[in-house]
Amino acid sequence: MGIPLLMLVLLVTIIYLFASIKIVRQGYQYTIEYFGRFTSTAQPGFNFFPAFLYRVGRKVNMMVQVLDIPGQEIITKDNAMISTDGVVFFQVLDAAKAAYEVNDLYNAILNLVTTNLRTVMGSMDLDETLSKRDEINGRLLTVIDDATTPWGIKITRVEIKDIRPPQDIINAMARQMKAEREKRANILDAEGARASEILRSEGEKEGQILQAEGRKEAAFRDAEAREREAQAEAKATEMVSQAIATGNAQAINYFVAQDYVKAVEKFATSPNAKTILFPVEATQLIGTLGGIGALAKEALGEDSQAFSPPPRKGPFDNQDT
Repeated sequence: MGIPLLMLVLLVTIIYLFASIKIVRQGYQYTIEYFGRFTSTAQPGFNFFPAFLYRVGRKVNMMVQVLDIPGQEIITKDNAMISTDGVVFFQVLDAAKAAYEVNDLYNAILNLVTTNLRTVMGSMDLDETLSKRDEINGRLLTVIDDATTPWGIKITRVEIKDIRPPQDIINAMARQMKAEREKRANILDAEGARASEILRSEGEKEGQILQAEGRKEAAFRDAEAREREAQAEAKATEMVSQAIATGNAQAINYFVAQDYVKAVEKFATSPNAKTILFPVEATQLIGTLGGIGALAKEALGEDSQAFSPPPRKGPFDNQDT
């Protein structure tokens, strides 16, 4: 009887010891209650608490947890109905508070986020709710984190997943966006046409300036050419005058012949006559020049014998009489 009793006591002791050992997994904390009253928190790893006197109250997850916010209808400040949903990231920092300060922690956080989401987005216009998601997330994070601090949890992030306006508002927004883009396109086209006209005008201006400079340079060159031609003519006239003054009749014959040829050229190019019969003989031209030369001699007061041609000799002039 003694050995079986000893074995029974040993078996009960082993069972009691195993019942007193509490193995806590990593990422969790257990609350330990002594006859129903919280006494301490069991950390991850090996823990020993006498059985029947101490028991595990709550197993609290200490990792970052994600809580989905179901879709809901919200009326904005400008009376637009939108549907939205979101997600909340939170972490328990104090296992005792999370276990004993609030009943049903997940449901409490869900309802807190839902009510504050209605409050924040309901105070904004539709355009603001669509364009200021970061502001909405920041305001929700501040409000919810302050409200959940007594529960021993930390709200790390609040994100709005989707905002869905009614279909008619979506269509109106699409038309507005299209009109705005067409307006911007028209403005860009107008600015491009304006820039093109400005460049074209500047090009024409530069072209006119270059043409004017070219005409100026050409006129300067023409004037310079006429000046040199006049100088050459004056030089020639001076030389001819000097030749006439020295008694050279060939110089005046040169001028007379030059004017004579010009006169004949004008008759030939006259637009009033298509056919001109103007017989000209070289002997007549020479005779005319000779007559003019004689007049020049008389004007110069020189001896007519000096410039008269030698007399023709007959066939019998060389014979002795």
